[in-house]
Amino acid sequence: MDKLSITGGRALSGRLRVSGAKNSALPILAGTLLTDEPVIIANAPHLHDVTTMIELLGTLGADVVIDEKLNVEVCAAQLVSHTAPYELVKTMRASFLVLGPLVAKFGEAQVSLPGGCAIGSRPVDQHIKGLQVLGADVLVEDGYVKASAPDGLVGGDVYMDLVTVGGTENLMMAASLAKGTTRLQNCAREPEVVDLGNFLNTLGAKVSGHGTSTIEIEGVERLHGGQHRIMADRVEAGTYLIAAAATRGSVKLVDVEPDTLGAVLEKLQQAGADVQTGDDWISLDMHGQRPRAVDVETSPYPGFPTDMQAQFMAMNTIAEGTASIRENIFENRFMHVQEMNRLGADIELHGHSMAVVHGVEELHAAPVMATDLRASSSLVIAALVADGNTVIDRIYHIDRGYETIEEKLQQLGGAVARIS
Repeated sequence: MDKLSITGGRALSGRLRVSGAKNSALPILAGTLLTDEPVIIANAPHLHDVTTMIELLGTLGADVVIDEKLNVEVCAAQLVSHTAPYELVKTMRASFLVLGPLVAKFGEAQVSLPGGCAIGSRPVDQHIKGLQVLGADVLVEDGYVKASAPDGLVGGDVYMDLVTVGGTENLMMAASLAKGTTRLQNCAREPEVVDLGNFLNTLGAKVSGHGTSTIEIEGVERLHGGQHRIMADRVEAGTYLIAAAATRGSVKLVDVEPDTLGAVLEKLQQAGADVQTGDDWISLDMHGQRPRAVDVETSPYPGFPTDMQAQFMAMNTIAEGTASIRENIFENRFMHVQEMNRLGADIELHGHSMAVVHGVEELHAAPVMATDLRASSSLVIAALVADGNTVIDRIYHIDRGYETIEEKLQQLGGAVARIS
């Protein structure tokens, strides 16, 4: 099993291109099931989760080709199955996003209840409730969600009881082929939801309001093929910016969308970073200074993202001062705390949702283990500032969300190597 070996103490410096967004690519790949015509997806990141989604599309019978420019072309004209099996869905909960497209296009679907990172309860009840409002019969049995709408879905008004990105995306796709108009209320406003709406409209859907709390979808009879470029990964971008801040470095990220990182950039400036932005770039310079501790409280977009919480905690471990971290999205997202404390961090847990980080002068290398995707990236940041050589085990978590992380950190001068 691969591990990362990191020798800390080097300030990250240099220029880096940001990959396409995993959290945008996955629902968009699922959305290719909505049309019989070929769809070309550009800028999809080369990640294990994306490979899993492509494998799932192939299992359903879609024809998937990756060309010499690494574009993904999907044609779902002749599916052989409408069942997403447990073996694939258990490894990645985003696989559940094929439910809406399959029911909308084919009138039936069986999708295993999802797996993914063990960071707390992420129920799919809002997905099911929404499909029922649109006229689907839904049964949960034997570990599968079984949905049918033999006469097609019918538009309706859906109010989601909580803000859910996956639920918003599944229902947007389902409603695109429903008869009549659907209004989704209390929607997630994440940039990845906007990207999905733009993709659907490229195929001939009539989606409006994506990026606000109310999305309206006027159903159409069919969607056609098209081409779409995946947005930049704001979580990857934020991770490298935080890594540079923690190591007192200076970086410039290109092919990025600064507007999607507002809350993160604001917190980095509070930490003492000199942050500059352009249309498609962000630069950060710590001018050799130690970061200041910053309080963080997660909330749905446009608030501070839960996917950045662990990385800021890592920076706070060696920052000047004390900071509080409050996690309001997932109840089990502090599994990295024990591992960080092994490196010499001073972090106190107050229940499942609150941590207090007392900044220390330096961390010290120790063997650590990744527990989930974003926790693993926080351990990388901590290792980059720790004195000595840190080995991070179970980095398959990192490979789910970060494209060639060791190569990108090497580009910035980090002493990082993948070992077996």
